Formats: sequence, C-alpha cells, structure tokens
Amino acid sequence: MILPRRHLLATAGAALSTGLAPRRGLAASSGPQSTAQILADLAAPYASMPPLPPVAEEDALLAMGYVGPTSDGGWTEMHHVALQAVRREFPRLRTVYVESVPYSADATRLLREFVAEGAQMVMTGADYGDFLTDVAARAPDTAFVQCDGRAVKRNVSWYYIAHWYVSYVIGVAAGLLSKTGKLGFIGAFPLPSAYAGANAALMGARTVNPDATMQVITINAWFDPQAAIQAANALADKGCDFLFGIMDEAGYLHVAQERGLWAAMWNKDIRQFGPDAYVASVVLDFAQFYIAQVRARLAGTWRPVPQLLMMGQGVDRDPWGRRVPQDVRDKADAVRSRIMNGWSPFVGPLRDQHGTLRLAQGEVMNDLELYHWNWAVDGVSGLP
Repeated sequence: MILPRRHLLATAGAALSTGLAPRRGLAASSGPQSTAQILADLAAPYASMPPLPPVAEEDALLAMGYVGPTSDGGWTEMHHVALQAVRREFPRLRTVYVESVPYSADATRLLREFVAEGAQMVMTGADYGDFLTDVAARAPDTAFVQCDGRAVKRNVSWYYIAHWYVSYVIGVAAGLLSKTGKLGFIGAFPLPSAYAGANAALMGARTVNPDATMQVITINAWFDPQAAIQAANALADKGCDFLFGIMDEAGYLHVAQERGLWAAMWNKDIRQFGPDAYVASVVLDFAQFYIAQVRARLAGTWRPVPQLLMMGQGVDRDPWGRRVPQDVRDKADAVRSRIMNGWSPFVGPLRDQHGTLRLAQGEVMNDLELYHWNWAVDGVSGLP
C-alpha cells in the first residue's frame, strides 16, 4: 500500500539488541571504549525498562517515511530495496510507505496517521527531529527508528552508516589516480556526512600524495542534477581531476565522463552513467538491519539502542571501475583490509583548515565523533 505522495522540502536536517553488533576491528574496539559500548551507553537510561510487547506478524504494521522519491536512483531507493527485503522475510506483515516527507508540520501529521493506522513500528529514512519525537511521546507502544537521527527515547532509536571508512579507502585510490592532486567534492549541505566524506577521502589521498587538496561545493539539495553538473564543471575548471560527493543522482559522473575525469559516487553502483570515469561507489545495504529491527519488534525484544552499520555490514565499496588499474585496486584494498582488521586511520595529530590542532598525537577519533564530525581537516576548503 502506498499512501499519498508528499513534496520534498529543499532543506535537510537530513540495535545492538537486534544482533547486529559490529563484527570486528575498529568497529568493535576503537580506542579505550568500543563503538558498541558507546552506543549502548546512549541507551543506558532505558536498558532496565521492559521492551515493547510482542505482536503477531499478521497483526503488525510497519510504516515507512522516505525523505525522497523511491525513484531517486540513490538514497531513498536503497531504503526501499530494504523494505522489499522485509516484505520477503515477513510475508504476512503489512507495510505502508510515503515518499518525500517534508521537514514541516506535515511530517507530524503523517507520523500521527501512521500511529492512528495501528503501526507498531515506524521507520524514517532521515532525521525528523522534534516532528518525530513529539509524536513518539504520545505513542509509547510504537517503536520509532530514524536514519541519521540523534534522539534516543524509550521508543525512539536511530541508525546510520559508518561511510567514513569506505570514503578513506576510495580516497587512497583518488590520490593514486589524480594527476593534479586536486580533488573535488559535491555535497548537498554542510552536514557531518559531508565533512566526514570529504575529510576521510582527503586523508586517504594524502597517504599517497601528501600535497593533495579537496575543494568542496555544496548545492543545497540532495537531488538536483543540474546544480550538481554546474558544481562539477566548476571544480573541473579549477583543475580537479577526481570528483567525489554525497548526492542521490549521477550528475557529476556525467561531467567526469565527458571531461575525462575520475569520479566516485554514493548509494549504489551507477557506473552505467559514466563507465570510463567510474572508480567506485559508497554502496548502502540496509536490508539486514531492517529485517533485524522488525524481527525484534515482533518478538517483543526491541529496545532503543542506536546502531552504526560498519564497513562490510551495511556499507562498503562496490567492484572497482573497469579502468581502475590493478595496482591502484591492490593498494586501496590493502588499506581496506587493515581497517577491517582493526586499524583506524583517524589518528592524531589532526589540524583543521585554520591550523588549529583538533586531535593530539596518538589520539583516535571514535565512531560517534566521526558521526558528528563538523570541522574540515587541513587541505579541505569550501566547508565552514
């Protein structure tokens, strides 16, 4: 069932109990406190409370609120793919979804409608902040789970992908492929996701080219092919020969194809739009997380424990583009293997773009700090 489609507002704010604990490596044991423990601590005030009651599959309703259209070819499409996986896993479960939910009072009305329809679980593909938490406070028996969220309540939790590790691996490839050392990044808004992507990619690139730089242009939209194309051409005009970004469409890949540049993408494999330029994508897979959340809710074991989906478990790179040389693949993949085995690339000293020391020698940024990253490292320009 599809509820009436809503218009997307051109702005963005953008469980461990489910058995999806990080598998190994940095995800499981970074620094003095593990990621699992950090996330569990956020939910500690609710750990002793009873979980939400079980519900029979045939009586249950899962309601989905998407930030964009399911045909966007990127972020929302990948969430919708996960919903299809839930439907296959739980064929008697009822599901509804609404596309392009705005960041406005309409979101509140929609979430209330979900509850009124009897939804035992509501999931959203973005952080709807107070619009969601206000509704959740009046629906204590409904579990609310939002992507890229911040709130944790008795019946509210969040999840996100630890894309910074994949971005770092792609950055190593960028540093090897770029002839100018000038990398470009197209972002929607100056949010932590853009900071983490641009910072991590440049840090990876600088391991093989210490003089590499990253120029960022934000276009104030997640899906605006024309603006992305304009930004990509502006970066190319400045000498950037490797384009990266966090967009829901292939606009800057088209530019890279036409102008003989390299490009790495987001959300899924879209090499068909620029086969000669394509390096890799930060690919997303929410299916197992969705299934685990629904299973826990049905079984009466769901609790609000935030989750970061780690590299190899919800986010990774796809197969390298056909023109990426074998030695570049091998060197980047060697770094990926080190990260998977517990090594962290996010170690001090780290200075920001103004020269201020942000991370002392030997200190390691944990995953929650990386998730909230809101400053640009030295060499990144274009972000506040």
